[in-house]
Amino acid sequence: FSKLTKVLTGFKKTKMFGLFKSKKEKLQQRYEKLLKEAYTLSSTNRKESDRKAYEADLLAKEMEGLK
Repeated sequence: FSKLTKVLTGFKKTKMFGLFKSKKEKLQQRYEKLLKEAYTLSSTNRKESDRKAYEADLLAKEMEGLK
């Protein structure tokens, strides 16, 4: 049941299965992915984790510029 809920929740968040995403939405997805990777790497490879966090920060600044 939880798997189905995740699929349906993800479906609600994307428009037409992600075919028509705005640039900001794409940047937001990339930002979230980088933060998740940074968190995962933080316990094994601190240097790589910091690099991912830095990339996420740059994306956050770019998204701010789109407002």
